[in-house]
Amino acid sequence: EVQLQASGGGLVQTGGSLRLVCEASGFNYNEFAIGWFRQAPGKEREAVSCISSSGRSIYYGDNVKGRFTISRDNFKNTVYLQMNSLKPEDTAAYYCATYVGCGHGSTPGYWGQGTQVTVSS
Repeated sequence: EVQLQASGGGLVQTGGSLRLVCEASGFNYNEFAIGWFRQAPGKEREAVSCISSSGRSIYYGDNVKGRFTISRDNFKNTVYLQMNSLKPEDTAAYYCATYVGCGHGSTPGYWGQGTQVTVSS
């Protein structure tokens, strides 16, 4: 069974930081790009970041460039999203997902339950 468990969300003030963690199991993790998307109530899903299976190719959405950093540990089947300089507009449920490849327009394959990030002004 494919499982992607996101954690690390919480309530933080504007300008604060959080680190999200995605633990993957049940599939050949090393063959997939892994990424994050977010969705706020009443808004469309938004791609946040993605990292290729090797870690050599990385994508960031325009709204998070320069503030978020994605990384992966292929020994632990884990992907991290370091989020700095958080803004109220970053408030959303964040999901980690599998991708065939990273890039603008890439669509997620499998994803699990999200983790809520709330940024107060």
